[in-house]
Amino acid sequence: MEFKTDIEIAQSTAMLPIQEVAAKLGVGQETLEPYGHYKAKLDIHALKDLPRKAKLVLVTAISPTPAGEGKTTTSVGLADALNRLGKKTVVCLREPSLGPVFGVKGGAAGGGYAQVVPMEDINLHFTGDFHAIGAANNLMAALLDNHIQQGNVLDIDVRRIVWKRAVDMNDRQLRHIICGLGGKASGVPREDGFEITVASEIMAVLCLAQNLEDMKERLAKMVVAYTRDEKPVTAHDLHAEGAMAALLKDAIKPNLVQTLEHTPALIHGGPFANIAHGCNSIQATQTAMKLSEYTVTEAGFAADLGAEKFLDIKCRAGGFHPDAVVVVATVRALKYHGGVAKADLNNENLEALEKGLPNLLQHVENVTKVYGLPCVVAINAFPTDTAAELKMVEEKCRELGVNVALSEVWAKGGEGGEALAQEVMHLCEQPNNFQFVYDAEASIEEKLNAIATKVYRADGVVLAPAAKKQMQQLTELGFDKLPICMAKTQFSFSDDAGKLGAPRGFKITVRDLKVNAGAGFLVAKTGDIMTMPGLPKVPSADRIDVDAQGRISGLF
Repeated sequence: MEFKTDIEIAQSTAMLPIQEVAAKLGVGQETLEPYGHYKAKLDIHALKDLPRKAKLVLVTAISPTPAGEGKTTTSVGLADALNRLGKKTVVCLREPSLGPVFGVKGGAAGGGYAQVVPMEDINLHFTGDFHAIGAANNLMAALLDNHIQQGNVLDIDVRRIVWKRAVDMNDRQLRHIICGLGGKASGVPREDGFEITVASEIMAVLCLAQNLEDMKERLAKMVVAYTRDEKPVTAHDLHAEGAMAALLKDAIKPNLVQTLEHTPALIHGGPFANIAHGCNSIQATQTAMKLSEYTVTEAGFAADLGAEKFLDIKCRAGGFHPDAVVVVATVRALKYHGGVAKADLNNENLEALEKGLPNLLQHVENVTKVYGLPCVVAINAFPTDTAAELKMVEEKCRELGVNVALSEVWAKGGEGGEALAQEVMHLCEQPNNFQFVYDAEASIEEKLNAIATKVYRADGVVLAPAAKKQMQQLTELGFDKLPICMAKTQFSFSDDAGKLGAPRGFKITVRDLKVNAGAGFLVAKTGDIMTMPGLPKVPSADRIDVDAQGRISGLF
């Protein structure tokens, strides 16, 4: 059998015109805003009065490894499988950031025969949402510095500006900069820095806003600096929310595309799950739930990050919760958690698999016991998986009362996901005892400890001196009732990327606390997490090319 890359598979598949994809959902021309032949935005205002009716399925995963887990691939294949079984289904995903596309990860549109298309467009620019977010972010920065230049009526302390500029690229050179050099006409010299666009608070605002009006109100609340007497300065104080909302008026509309099997897909928003809240937009999820019987969505990275934030932040803001949860794992990744080197993962190793299984089991137990949600484990199949290894995973999960379904969607598309789809449909009819990890009325420290002890299984939280001071100030300013967005390594339950599996006997160190008042959460930075990634020694950009006919290659 000839091996094809993801992009070759995507390019060899005939797509339906986007109007035909929309028609599957009962969406007519009046609600559709086409971007070429195969992409469109949906007019959310035209759909605002429709009720939510779909069963919501959240796809999450074990702690990621270099072996890969296939969460997006599983999400796409599950949606295709549900449609094959006669259930009107929409898959909701995040938009890829250009940083990882050109950096380590490559494309982020699924894989094999479970992909969303047009794959190249989705990975590169798409409908321009991220550029609009970056422009709005940098407009805010420009207005802020201009206010200081023009006399600083608000008495902003230039040492306490918390708003950074943004660019959708991995560029470590921009993490910490000095700006405003060149004399009086070139601004006030000060320290500054860049975040990657997906870490911008505006990304979170767009993804959590209920509508255009709500987005504008959230933009106005964003804290961008502090005065010399330590009072917060907001975007509204600088009269910035109207202009930012004007730049974002189209970006807030969900993007409609399709899978290789022509299942409708809404791809919208893209906050990272290690440095932001890691979920596609409320607009996309709610729209899908209005137009389908089943809505399949994913949250970034593992269940301790993306799923925790989906449930404790997005579900609070959106007023919904999943009917079932899928935890994706691979035998290869579990062996990696058990200490096997990447080069040896294709060899059967039951001892290492048993050592790595606690990572999966802790994620599963969090879903079922901490959040009270029905759960199934999806084993993303590889040809090297042995019957003995698969049996061990199945037996350990059954001990927790959770079924295991083999997912072969990478190789077979929707057909390879039918067993998983059958289990998901069964779980969606089971009792649902959903609960949050913490009460919104709890103190900041109580919320941090709840996440650390209940989800990570840490012994508690240690607040660095700076974080203690910030916690006191945020409490005095009335921000203590907001949910918590943990910025933590994705590779471990702990804040140390090297602690694989399910570590015990550790504490989480919070070194910085920041309010994202517009998004409606507090960001707690742990470990050495950064909001501007860098490129690796050999970036993915090295292999990406385009020929004379405009055909792209090397994109995963």
